Amino acid sequence: MMREDYINYQGKKIWYSAYGESLQQTPLLVVHGGPGFLSIPDVLADFSDERPVYFYDQLGCGNSDKADQPDDYCLEYFVSELDAVIQGLQLSEVILLGLSWGCGLSVAYMLDKKPQFVTALILSAPYLSTPLWEECAIENISNLPEAIQKIIVATEKNQQFGADYEMATGVYYQKYLCRLEPWPDSVMASFGKLNMDVYLPMWGPSEFTVNGKLKQFDLMPRLHEIPVPVLLTCGDNDEAGVKMVKDFQMAFPQGAMAVIPGAAHLHHIEQPLIYKTIVREFLSDK
Repeated sequence: MMREDYINYQGKKIWYSAYGESLQQTPLLVVHGGPGFLSIPDVLADFSDERPVYFYDQLGCGNSDKADQPDDYCLEYFVSELDAVIQGLQLSEVILLGLSWGCGLSVAYMLDKKPQFVTALILSAPYLSTPLWEECAIENISNLPEAIQKIIVATEKNQQFGADYEMATGVYYQKYLCRLEPWPDSVMASFGKLNMDVYLPMWGPSEFTVNGKLKQFDLMPRLHEIPVPVLLTCGDNDEAGVKMVKDFQMAFPQGAMAVIPGAAHLHHIEQPLIYKTIVREFLSDK
């Protein structure tokens, strides 16, 4: 049974959905990726057979209101919004499940607000550091066909993002974002709803080089401050490279890690049975 509603925050309506609310186990709150993406309940809603699972769309995303102007989208706002969502849902205890950018947002929230009621983190395909993310991108690009590499390098140099660049990015996505063919309808639909008014000021026009507000984003030096158990997951062909995720795991005081075979950035959708088994094991005593 799914229920949906809105939380009012700073004069804007923030959409959320809830599954399994009557259950007693510590709830999961899913923090979606992007910036500018939206919630996809596929696979993750299945955890509502054991505990409540909540999703919300960040400002400017999915079913939530949009900001008055693109410059309003910033890390500080999204951190405070996450806190407002938890308070609005009246969650006295919660486990955050972040996806990609949602991982960076979740950890930034932990470091900024130091919430005592967040008892664990699940970080899937984690983006926690712009410099390390860009290193992964360079490594990943080097494994693409030479003609595709040339297009990406030339575009990064001249900043003319045209049809060739879109094609080359599509090749990159097929290898490192989602290896399913075709992509599930829910993933295709969500890409169609990606809000560039959020993505461009936060990230920039390039998938591979960050030119927006997140350019200096780097939580790596502070991961040792996170006091709760952390599960990190990635695909063996993930945009979030295995070595980088391993470095993150080693930096957390209570970090565990799983690499999902035959999968990329959306590994929870690509390999749902493996992903759910790993996450359930982590959650078994939480």
